Amino acid sequence: MFRRLTAWAGSTVLALTAALPAVAHAQGTAKPDPTRPGATVPGTSKKITAAQAQACFVWHGGVTAAGGHRFSDPTATTPPQVPDDWTTGGVYKPGQVRLSARQTIEPNISGTDRYGYVVIGDALYHSAYLGYDDGSTDGPTTLTRIGGGWSPFRFLESVEYLSPDLKTYRATAYALRTDGVLFRWDTSGKGWRAGGSYAGFSAVKTMALIAKTPTYDTFLANTRGGALYTIRIPAASPMKPVVKPVRTRTWQVFEELSAMGCGRYGTLLLGIDKDTKKGYLYAVGHANGLSTVIQGRGQVPGTYDDPVNFRWVPVADYDIANGE
Repeated sequence: MFRRLTAWAGSTVLALTAALPAVAHAQGTAKPDPTRPGATVPGTSKKITAAQAQACFVWHGGVTAAGGHRFSDPTATTPPQVPDDWTTGGVYKPGQVRLSARQTIEPNISGTDRYGYVVIGDALYHSAYLGYDDGSTDGPTTLTRIGGGWSPFRFLESVEYLSPDLKTYRATAYALRTDGVLFRWDTSGKGWRAGGSYAGFSAVKTMALIAKTPTYDTFLANTRGGALYTIRIPAASPMKPVVKPVRTRTWQVFEELSAMGCGRYGTLLLGIDKDTKKGYLYAVGHANGLSTVIQGRGQVPGTYDDPVNFRWVPVADYDIANGE
């Protein structure tokens, strides 16, 4: 379900003026875990098997060239498999979306609510629609304009943290500008409120969220020179990221990274090489600087040629990221 929130406060970068749809989860309300055995695979009528649940997977998403929404679940079996790969067509116009943050896929009585932030042209929008198992949707996608000034940005992600007792909630968005300045906004209930910025990330090619806590978020960042770093961003102000090297060289330069929690403290990482249109899986241990354990799990079957990539997530209650 969606709740309408009035956007409040401007930003030195964006003019945020529209009413902002956001998701409200009642504290203390139990929801079925969508990643456990017996749960329904998003967008299908299939059930997650015990074998699938035991192997870590990434709910990878893409916006196709034709404007469809793609879902695939690269799974760290030996060799890697993709049990589910489907596309809902006609979500956007061809070539309309330039950037996408994570998109939530939430069970509804008759289908699944699918929503998140996208950049179209120079503007940021909240995107929402109801999708069904047969690949159809309940009418056109609702695009609510939030603000302009997004032409210089090349990365967008949103993060929700909800404590296990459902009492602590934090929502944050991040965007990387082409000059290497990383921006932050608080999106937890009063629109997009500017939360600071930090320069010095011009070498970053792309990033993926690997940890979120009440007090910080951590991204795994791939640089243009073949290095891998963690970027921990404390929730406190002023914004002062803590950067640590994980691999200083020889790491493949992936254009896209997508990650999902694996085990108690690990991460399953999907790297996409847009030149070859191939995807590769890595099991990443708990982030510990240069001592971080990374195991290659192999190439993922299929072709990864979507112009825009993102990660599908379940509701915040079950989107676990404990990688640092």
